[in-house]
Amino acid sequence: MTHPISPSSSLGEILNQWIAGKSPNSQAWQQLVAAELTPPERAKAFGITPDNVAEKLQARSRLFESIYSDIITLPFFADKIQDNPRNLESFQTTLLLSLWRLWLPLATHLANYREQLNRPLIQGILGGQGTGKTTLAIVLKLILAQLGYRTLSLSLDDLYKTYQERQRMQEHDPRLIWRGPPGTHDVDLGIQVLDELRSPNFSDSILVPRFDKSAWQGAGDRTDFESVQKADIVLFEGWFVGVRPVAATVFSGATPAPIETESDRTFARDMNERLKAYLLLWERLDRLIVLYPIDYRLSLQWRRQAEAEMMATGKSGMSDSQINEFVKFFWKALHPELFITPLMHNPDWVDLVIEINSDHTPARVYQPGDD
Repeated sequence: MTHPISPSSSLGEILNQWIAGKSPNSQAWQQLVAAELTPPERAKAFGITPDNVAEKLQARSRLFESIYSDIITLPFFADKIQDNPRNLESFQTTLLLSLWRLWLPLATHLANYREQLNRPLIQGILGGQGTGKTTLAIVLKLILAQLGYRTLSLSLDDLYKTYQERQRMQEHDPRLIWRGPPGTHDVDLGIQVLDELRSPNFSDSILVPRFDKSAWQGAGDRTDFESVQKADIVLFEGWFVGVRPVAATVFSGATPAPIETESDRTFARDMNERLKAYLLLWERLDRLIVLYPIDYRLSLQWRRQAEAEMMATGKSGMSDSQINEFVKFFWKALHPELFITPLMHNPDWVDLVIEINSDHTPARVYQPGDD
């Protein structure tokens, strides 16, 4: 049954009324169609045209109705609602818009690409701290399951070398005060696992590495391998998944803060050199999505917020000065302006860019070359 929708209703209002039982009438449907084709770069990124928009929205509407209740009851969304009951309406609208405008069309797009491959799809997701790559992987897994696809989430963190191996590395190179930079991962293991996962003949279970960040007082260590059955789509995420070395001359002139001293530049050059070992791993990716803040410095703000929320629950966390040192360490290793920004404009290496607003909501969505 349809209900009247005001001509001035926003997309958020239409979606809110929809989940309240007021299905869109013809007028509201026209608004949904118009919104889907705007901006053109987003429509193109998801393969939406004036000729197929009605068909795609019909399919999405069925998925939207069946999946919303499952999405909003995911623990991290349910916790946010419980912690901020006064902002329930605003949060719900934000969630609905993300679901309708990003998560559903993206999941459908991946499912279609998987069908074209006729083998498991390895989807890379590149995103720095706070960009929501883990949340995206969880939501996509839920939607893809509704579409009949089994999805496996794998993190670059799962490929860390063991605690003992990293301790030996730190003795040799004291600059590696934290895990994470190039060189701290077992690239050969990653290649082996992705090769097994993407094999068209993959039918038996395989062992996938997992990493426990809490081990050794937070230094972390590899745990027992997880036995995994057949997966149709692998979501491989990490803070520099797909990142490639840049020309060494980049570090010879002026460099962005916090790469300020000659020692900083030497460290950046060394990390750039170690990236070369990851190129064979990136070759196993079928596609790459980049999640990028509208300002890369937001990752510092987001890390502070995350630590404050964690300490509010009674857990220990880092001070602001420790957070500054932590985040800037990674900027010195692989500075976003030097490594990520050029990648975002290269259609040979990146398939989709999703820009992230300061409030973690998605902003622009486009393919490199259309920005």
